[in-house]
Amino acid sequence: MPQASYLEVLTPQNSQIIFIDQQPQMAFGVQSIDRQVLKNNVVGLAKAAKAFDIPATITTVETGSFSGHTYPELLAVFPEHRLLERSSMNSWDDQNVRDALAANAAQGRKKIVVSGLWTEVCNTTFALSCLHDTDYEIYMVADASGGTSLDAHNYAMDRMVQAGVVPVTWQQVLLEWQRDWARRGTYDAVMDIVREHSGAYGMGVDYAYTMVHKAPERVQHGETVGPNPAQA
Repeated sequence: MPQASYLEVLTPQNSQIIFIDQQPQMAFGVQSIDRQVLKNNVVGLAKAAKAFDIPATITTVETGSFSGHTYPELLAVFPEHRLLERSSMNSWDDQNVRDALAANAAQGRKKIVVSGLWTEVCNTTFALSCLHDTDYEIYMVADASGGTSLDAHNYAMDRMVQAGVVPVTWQQVLLEWQRDWARRGTYDAVMDIVREHSGAYGMGVDYAYTMVHKAPERVQHGETVGPNPAQA
């Protein structure tokens, strides 16, 4: 990758995203990150892509014989998307995957954001092969991917970085796409994603909206009763 490419931020115009093997049997083997956190991050990343109209490719491996169906929460974000089924662990070996990525790259979207399982196998082989054969750039979402051990994940990330892959996190990608809070067209969608998927950051947003800016709470609930100190 040319050095100048590292200096370009991700934008809604230069990016596309691929989700690789986000399937239950693959997730069962993940030990590098809490699996509920992993799914939260994957779905948050998917919603970010949807909010910014980022073209998304979803690819799966051995769905019927081993891996199971893609997370329903991920599919719900992209209900009309085709699922590109493969036999190879390396997504780059599948022509349908190559064609999908190439169609987006032809529109100037050569920065490929990657979220997949497992980091040390499906992510690494895809990234290395793609970089070897094209002028695309790979942005590996470390906390929306997982390996069979922490070492497996970390050393795979190290290997990919040595080859030119750019490591990122899902929230970093979201906020890099937003870039400026004056961009009101996506502001509300970003805040919704943050409140739903960003943990303490999302709690802080809710607090600021309701306690500082006096906005109504996001949900309706029953009457608040009390305090009513008990008599001694």
